[in-house]
Amino acid sequence: MRTRQGLERLVFFSDAVVAIAITLLVLPLAEGVPEAVARHASSVEVISENLPAIFVFLLSFAVIAQFWRAHHQLFERIDDYRRPLVLWNLLWLLTIVLLPFVTEMAGSFGGDDRFAPVFYIAVVLGSSVCLSVLTLIARANPDIAAGPGAITGRLVAEAVSTTVLLAIALVVTVVVPGARYYSLLLLLLLPAVSTVRRRTAPRS
Repeated sequence: MRTRQGLERLVFFSDAVVAIAITLLVLPLAEGVPEAVARHASSVEVISENLPAIFVFLLSFAVIAQFWRAHHQLFERIDDYRRPLVLWNLLWLLTIVLLPFVTEMAGSFGGDDRFAPVFYIAVVLGSSVCLSVLTLIARANPDIAAGPGAITGRLVAEAVSTTVLLAIALVVTVVVPGARYYSLLLLLLLPAVSTVRRRTAPRS
């Protein structure tokens, strides 16, 4: 039997997993400090020698924070749950716990490595796909939503648009070796996509 408590446990569990994943991101950077001290490196060198790792850490922090915000926004509009919602939420959490691993790979392998950025963006894309599916499940099942119209077309469009832009970013990273993580800048087009959608949407 589904209860409100069951939904709250699902949300609390998801928040806990996200919190752990976002905390794990900084551990490789923290572990580098004793190593630098042991070889008598200066404090400035700890930063300068780890600039790629710091960049990817900040990128992953922003990615997880944005996905958590979208997940929170969605579940604020959900009052019930079904088995597909739980399963896709677990898949989403799988992509989140993978992010510290792919972040460590991204920070450890240099500019000549082509697999690390592709793998990284593929995991981010997988996370976005799961969020899109969760949004579509809630949209297709009005009894799950907190009320009529709770899962708006704008919410669906934002989730799907993010997924499409990440899919394009993945293709660009595969086809253009020099693109690497810069292809994620395509996400900056999201506000423009939202503006076009609003202008072209039929008026009621």
